[in-house]
Amino acid sequence: MDKDQELTILKKVINIKTVNANESELADYLASLFAPYHDKGVKIEKINYAPGRDNLVVTIGHGGKVLGFTGHMDVVDPGNLDAWQTDPFNAEVKDGKLYGRGACDMKSGLAAVVASLLNMLEAGQELPGTIKLLATVGEETGNYGAAELTKKGYADDLDALIVCEPNNDLYNVTYACKGVIDYYVTAVGKAAHSSRPQYGVNAIDHLMEFAQLAKEKLNQFDHADPVLGKLTHIASKISGGEQINSVPSHAVLGGNIRTIPEYPNQVVYQALDGIIEQLNQQPDHQLSIRYSFPEEPMGGDKNSPLLRQVQAVAQQTLGITPQPTTSTGANDGQEFTQAKKNFTILIIGPGGDCSHMPNEYVELSAYYQAIEFYQQFAKAFFN
Repeated sequence: MDKDQELTILKKVINIKTVNANESELADYLASLFAPYHDKGVKIEKINYAPGRDNLVVTIGHGGKVLGFTGHMDVVDPGNLDAWQTDPFNAEVKDGKLYGRGACDMKSGLAAVVASLLNMLEAGQELPGTIKLLATVGEETGNYGAAELTKKGYADDLDALIVCEPNNDLYNVTYACKGVIDYYVTAVGKAAHSSRPQYGVNAIDHLMEFAQLAKEKLNQFDHADPVLGKLTHIASKISGGEQINSVPSHAVLGGNIRTIPEYPNQVVYQALDGIIEQLNQQPDHQLSIRYSFPEEPMGGDKNSPLLRQVQAVAQQTLGITPQPTTSTGANDGQEFTQAKKNFTILIIGPGGDCSHMPNEYVELSAYYQAIEFYQQFAKAFFN
């Protein structure tokens, strides 16, 4: 393909509105690009998550080592349209940049790997192995698609995985990420007039007890990972009560925890569940906890052979050496760590620091570089 065709793919991918929904339309479009190569052994699978929400798995080749590429198809809401200088779902090029929702996070990375694979197929390149493209739904709201593909075994045969998320326009490569736990604790009390609190049960008081115990317990998890640092915890949201002169009968506390390999999510669950059980043994206490958006920490090695290979290919192909970095954020790669097989996961893709912002954009030069990089990296991986 020439650059005009590669640009057309990126524009089309951005113009399909996938605000935490409607990924099926984008999956259909991507599938249509690979359909002409069915007779060359390309396998296309759509795995439904919910109505209008299909994951897409494209497999090229068979046997040998298996290299995975992954990108998510959903985007966040564009927010206030008055803050945009262009239509967020009508990609527009200005001054070497392409603007649109998802241009940075992460439809440019997804489009780049699609274009690179199509270039390889068009050239008739024979692979001494297998490439899998895993295009997912629901990353922005919980990595639902990656979790489903992992559960169904689509990552069990991978030998390596490249997550095409934006990473300083390929100048960085991320090899380790903290895990994520969002939790919500609900306390049920008993309403009464505030002048007669002895007749009520104060739900907010019980939440404060939980918050203090949770802070004390999690502060004991004080060992620092040499790469990711310490586990962090904040109580970040609280609501409850009916009115100022009533004993609150209901209250909810939300918190966010970033975990590290030494204290994986299950250890944290056990600690918080234990506090809930302890409090509920006291008179009139009725608390419950639920967890949302749990992602396991993703450990890694900045000196891994795969990372060194990424650096070597980028230097040879683009004249840059991606610098190893770590992340406190979440990504689909963390779901794929739950596959039955252990493999190295790295994050590298086009895009800068404008994710989720109005006037989101990608430098077209970085997009074209990513296409070339993914193509050359695949060749190097199998050789």
